[in-house]
Amino acid sequence: MMRKLRIVQIGMGHDHATVILNSLLKQTDLFEVVALGLDDYDHTFPERVDRYDLPKMSPEEALNLPDLDAAVIESREMDLTGYAQMAADRGLHIHMDKPGAPNLAAFEELVETCREKKLVFHTGYMYRYNTAVQQALADAKNGKLGEIYAVEAQMNCLHKPERYTWLPDYPGGMMFFLGCHLIDLILQFKGLPKEILPLNTGHTYGMAVLKYKDGISFAKTCDTEPGGFCRRQLIVCGTEGTIELEPLEDFSDPKDSTVICTGRRYAEKNLCLEKGWGYHGERDTTAPHSRYDGMMAAFAAYVNGQKENPYTYDYEKTLFKTILECCGGTK
Repeated sequence: MMRKLRIVQIGMGHDHATVILNSLLKQTDLFEVVALGLDDYDHTFPERVDRYDLPKMSPEEALNLPDLDAAVIESREMDLTGYAQMAADRGLHIHMDKPGAPNLAAFEELVETCREKKLVFHTGYMYRYNTAVQQALADAKNGKLGEIYAVEAQMNCLHKPERYTWLPDYPGGMMFFLGCHLIDLILQFKGLPKEILPLNTGHTYGMAVLKYKDGISFAKTCDTEPGGFCRRQLIVCGTEGTIELEPLEDFSDPKDSTVICTGRRYAEKNLCLEKGWGYHGERDTTAPHSRYDGMMAAFAAYVNGQKENPYTYDYEKTLFKTILECCGGTK
């Protein structure tokens, strides 16, 4: 039986802060949430903070509580790496939401601290735990699709302009904020590219082309696209087959707000293994699943030594550096 982890959450400023906390509180066999560590920015979201009957204190006070096993870092992106470093310095295992603050040296120092202290470093790329994505990766690795020569990934949305007035603070804007998920997927299927061409337009439209010896892949993300959420997609092209996930995710019941809050989603897959004109492929739909429960359960298993984190320290460093290059340069 897995040991229950004593854990604190630092921050409520990230978009995933409430759903991650809900997942921790729901999985009572895995986690004991001890406190919330909040800074001044977090308190600008009283609708998030006030709903939880948990001890609330500063991030420093929360991280100094006795007998902690781990910390979940859910602050705004600009502060993620700094708070995660504070947790790592105290010897705590870390789940940090994506992608980190846009500072390569600070990110690499954090990862090396975790390596030296033998701490789990787990990041919030939720598509790593999407069942359709996992099956696509398995099909690619076992040769079912032949040689993978291209990956096309899109992650779009439509937000009110005032919601993301802070996007210009980040390199590449949307490429940093959401494009990071797409770069993670492309690297898992194709590895490091020979060349990266950032094609970002302003802060609301991000695009990057990754050139490989056998083809090109691309990531595209947009903040102002009507119907964009339902058009999120992943296409993996191989010499023997193509997998298309569109939608990459959708709500299992868009009329039920409780479903949306708990994050139950599904994906639709189209698998084409036959060659020739006019073949539409085999269509399949996954069962509704949570974006976050499996991800956080995996984190608990990594901390308890029941599973090994497949996303190594070196991979996380490589991913972060690649994201910054897709945004237009490193800092």
